[in-house]
Amino acid sequence: MQEKIKKIQKEIEAFSAKSLEELDNFRIKYLSKKGLLTGLFDDFKTVAQEERKEIGKLLNELKNSAQEKINDLKKKFEDLQHSGKSDADLTLPANFIETGSRHPLSITRSGIVEIFSRIGFTVSEGPEIEDDWHNFSALNFAEEHPARDMQDTFFIQKSPDIALRTHTSSVQVRVMETEKPPIRKIFPGRVYRNEAISSRAHCFFHQVEGLYIDKDVSFADLRQVLLYFAKEMFGEETKIRLRPSYFPFTEPSAEMDILCFLCGGKGCPFCKHTGWVEILGCGMVDPQVLENCKIDSKVYSGYAFGMGIERITNLKYRVKDIRLFSENDIRFLKQFGSVI
Repeated sequence: MQEKIKKIQKEIEAFSAKSLEELDNFRIKYLSKKGLLTGLFDDFKTVAQEERKEIGKLLNELKNSAQEKINDLKKKFEDLQHSGKSDADLTLPANFIETGSRHPLSITRSGIVEIFSRIGFTVSEGPEIEDDWHNFSALNFAEEHPARDMQDTFFIQKSPDIALRTHTSSVQVRVMETEKPPIRKIFPGRVYRNEAISSRAHCFFHQVEGLYIDKDVSFADLRQVLLYFAKEMFGEETKIRLRPSYFPFTEPSAEMDILCFLCGGKGCPFCKHTGWVEILGCGMVDPQVLENCKIDSKVYSGYAFGMGIERITNLKYRVKDIRLFSENDIRFLKQFGSVI
């Protein structure tokens, strides 16, 4: 058996590979489950007791020698690849790399940010994991408000005061706490709500909220800014309407609709036969919210608004199922064709 081991040792020492494929064949020949070394170890069971110590030592040295040979040659090939001196045929055509495109939500978000940047709004972002104060309390959410329930919000189990943010209004609070008026900002980002996933809802989605605080800010200022946004996003002929609504953090509050651009206001399945399509919520910042953030509500006033990016994208591109945005289906994404 010693002669057999010495013969294989010489083969291993003399071996040289010109490619990774040859090296892998060498590994299979000597170290695989059906390789020569495995066979030797099986034969070792029949070796006489007085020879076992010496034969066992030789077998282990042989195995280590084969593994070292593989490691050395593998490193050599890797070094050659990094140095550009590999044996690859450089005349072969390159692998085709398909040109990608931007995600429709990214396209819409960039468009919203660009529109508001023209009228002086800058971007601020904040954490997606928030505390109760920034996500709820500072925004006038009552203790019994449904948003505080486990079935509506993803709370962190170890600390019920920590949750995945339900809106980017939490970033508004952080900005108002750290910056002095005038404040003119928008807040894009991902938010989370404990909702059943369907064609119209998801457990996460994207928002853009806006905030303007200064002296003598009025609801008329809010309406004019939103009208400007709607015309820039959906076309110059776009008409809007504001309907009274309720939000804990604004007073008065409103929902903003745009005239349905499919039926021109006559009524169709897209607008549920109302002639209008809701796109965002808005209102004047509640004085108590200003005071919570140490801003004097007797000196300053402001407005806020918020919209879902998926909602705007649905309207702009006629996407009927919100789940398509997160399924990573290349066939769907290719349709938008905005090259990176």
